Amino acid sequence: MKRKIPRVLLGAAGSGGGKTTAACALLAAMRTRGIAPAAFKSGPDYIDPMFHRKVLGTPSCNLDLFLCGEENVRRLFAEMSGGADLSVIEGVMGLYDGCSALEEDCSSNHLARVLEAPTILVLDVNGMSLSAGAILRGFRTFRENRLCGVIFNRCSPGMYGYYSRMARDEGLVPCGYLPVLPEASLESRHLGLVTADEVSGLREKLAMLGRAAAETLALDEILQLAASAPEMDWPEPFLEEHPSVRPVVAVARDKAFCFYYEENLRLLCKLGAEIVEFSPLADAGLPPEADGLWLGGGYPEEHAAALSSNRSMLESVREAVQKGLPTIAECGGFLYLLRELAGRDGVSYPMAGVIDGRAEMTGRLQHFGYALLEAGRDNLLCMAGESIPVHEFHYSRSDCDGEDFVARKNGRERPAAHGTPSLYAGYPHLHFYGNPAFARNFFDRCARWRRDRK
Repeated sequence: MKRKIPRVLLGAAGSGGGKTTAACALLAAMRTRGIAPAAFKSGPDYIDPMFHRKVLGTPSCNLDLFLCGEENVRRLFAEMSGGADLSVIEGVMGLYDGCSALEEDCSSNHLARVLEAPTILVLDVNGMSLSAGAILRGFRTFRENRLCGVIFNRCSPGMYGYYSRMARDEGLVPCGYLPVLPEASLESRHLGLVTADEVSGLREKLAMLGRAAAETLALDEILQLAASAPEMDWPEPFLEEHPSVRPVVAVARDKAFCFYYEENLRLLCKLGAEIVEFSPLADAGLPPEADGLWLGGGYPEEHAAALSSNRSMLESVREAVQKGLPTIAECGGFLYLLRELAGRDGVSYPMAGVIDGRAEMTGRLQHFGYALLEAGRDNLLCMAGESIPVHEFHYSRSDCDGEDFVARKNGRERPAAHGTPSLYAGYPHLHFYGNPAFARNFFDRCARWRRDRK
């Protein structure tokens, strides 16, 4: 398949350089101008797409080369760009940073090359002048890239002309600037930015960013760069199914459980599932029509007391999972199924008790990064020996990670998750586009549960 897709990727010199701010500002300014944009995030990040969604009102899509592979990244990008006038891809970390310090195989630059996307560097120039030129020259010449423009972040109006001449001297298009806007800043915490739903006055902040961008970003130049991207081809999409049984998958969605790759849920819907959301914090029990359960990641440690006090929900989940309701519990969802969780306050709280174990918070990341997850036994998602790329990002530590899967990374392996005919539970986050058979197997188990229940 092939078509023209106007697109740009926003990269930066490193984390904290203003990519999310610039992406949200650009998306908001384009919408105000009557341009219909689509948003994407490079890498496994859950939080930045939440901010994109607040701007657009529609889900943002993760494009992760390790989790999905080049072919599926192109497929996902093309599918989710349909109907958009402009596709904006927010990079991850620094432009050349990848899975390890020595490789760029999963970097924003590699993604830009895979998607043939013109790249705009978001450069924070606060506290520098001529040194910005050295950074621009270094990024332009360091490796093969598609770098063609630059947005100057935290730039004063009086200095923009100076920086613009610097960009042109390096063969780059000056694409405008963003001024210092402390009243529109986005807070951070231990897993990155505070989630979009928790930022006070977020709509006002995004509106402020959009107004500033409409005045200070060179929107015409950005649109011209996006239009310069070559026609793109991609593999055929996964076939949509039309089953006779349409199982209902209950998905936990509230402040405690909010980390999901929306592409996973969309793939289940393509197969024929219906998604019903519920709140482990506020609801009394699981949706009665549920034929499957997905407990995603999030911040259960921040809400451990409230989760533990909702006894009826804990009992509902425990009873359903023990009866064999097909269940995926990733990271925070895995913690919810344990016997006990020590919250951020250091107090231990009873949880669902499906898994006889305990978890507590630590002061540093545990098992951070990508790995390959291989099953040691037949289970809900796959057969023994089958594998899927995964990602971990958590500060908690449990005494029962599970021994039914093995995580392999850098020549090492460790037990990593629980797997039974009806359950996957562990820290690793799954992306079904890394192995769509996992999604098919979960769907089939949910459909079987619905047939048996009827």
